[in-house]
Amino acid sequence: MPATSEIERVFRAEYGRAVAVLVRVCGDIDTAEEAVQDAFAAALERWPQTGVPPSPAGWIITTARNRAVDRFRRESSRDARQAAAVALLEWDEPGDGSLEEESVRDDQLRMIFTCCHPALAPNVQVALTLRLLGGLTTAEIARAFLVPEATMAQRLVRAKGKIRDARIPYRVPETHELPQRLRSVLAVVYLVFNEGYAASAGDRLIRDDLCAEAIRLGRLLHELMPDEPEVMGLLALMLLIESRRSARTTADGAMVRLAEQDRTSWDRALVAEGQALVRRCLAIGRPGPYQLQAAVNAVHADAARAEQTDWRQILTLYDLHLSIAPSPVVALHRAVAVAEVDGPATALGIVDGLDLESHHMYHAIRADLLRRLGRDADAASAYDAAIARSGNAAERAFLDGRRRALDTK
Repeated sequence: MPATSEIERVFRAEYGRAVAVLVRVCGDIDTAEEAVQDAFAAALERWPQTGVPPSPAGWIITTARNRAVDRFRRESSRDARQAAAVALLEWDEPGDGSLEEESVRDDQLRMIFTCCHPALAPNVQVALTLRLLGGLTTAEIARAFLVPEATMAQRLVRAKGKIRDARIPYRVPETHELPQRLRSVLAVVYLVFNEGYAASAGDRLIRDDLCAEAIRLGRLLHELMPDEPEVMGLLALMLLIESRRSARTTADGAMVRLAEQDRTSWDRALVAEGQALVRRCLAIGRPGPYQLQAAVNAVHADAARAEQTDWRQILTLYDLHLSIAPSPVVALHRAVAVAEVDGPATALGIVDGLDLESHHMYHAIRADLLRRLGRDADAASAYDAAIARSGNAAERAFLDGRRRALDTK
């Protein structure tokens, strides 16, 4: 019989799909979310006795549909509610509870473009899609945005209310609308991937389900916009990073730095697919941030050993990235390349000029540069700052190990 952890895994994997389907069917995000949450509560009661059904998503969606019908019936004093309940009852579903994957994909695309409608503020677009498509909790999204959980909860409530009150359509935009809507959609997918690649909290460094979900959404967007270079760039970036997944942690879950990874264990099929997409981007000749990040990772993938990495090429790519999309985070990552080309002292001068005090990676990179310069006491303080700002246990353990190594010198 399934443990609670297995049911929670199913919840994470299927939540976004179930909500997307239920929104199309019942036409209201809050109702869809409540119904899906009710369905998972029912799963927690039943599945430990009956086992996980052959189609968990189908079971959840069918149960959620029934809960939504009950809710509409209780509130059916208005004609619209009664009509919604009738529509839910008349909704055709396969007899075995399975779902057509193509239909589910369409529902999720409709959902992501609804959440990324220009009537919503960009940060709200991202947060709402992380919640509804990625299935992240409000607390996880709040950590990603460095705001209190209560603040993020209010943003999500207001965003869903605006979609409802403004009658924002639940559809994929027309072709002429797609470019202006694309930036927020790509940001959403990338943040979902980042949360999977380096989880903001918990014991595990990597959350495979979120990485897979982001790559799946990236592939869907590539199918929708096959000639858009930034879509290709984002998909290439995710594939190249995902190719290293098995080498990023030890058997017991400890974090392994890029320079120390066993590159023979990288997934060469993903590397080849990612690099092919990068080459297509280069041929188009309209560089953007995701394409340039993908190109940096393609250079890493070219090196059979860490010491063979072409850091000058990486620095050139970061220079271009900084020129077209300047940000402190890009400057921070560029400083890592500067350290390899011009030395840690030059890189530290760049890092110390950045306003990223709340960013744990800022302190971690600064600590490493100070360590390389022999400034062990300052490095220890920087590692302490990084540890204090990291919410992930595996990452904290890695940083703590680097910090303790200074004491044994």
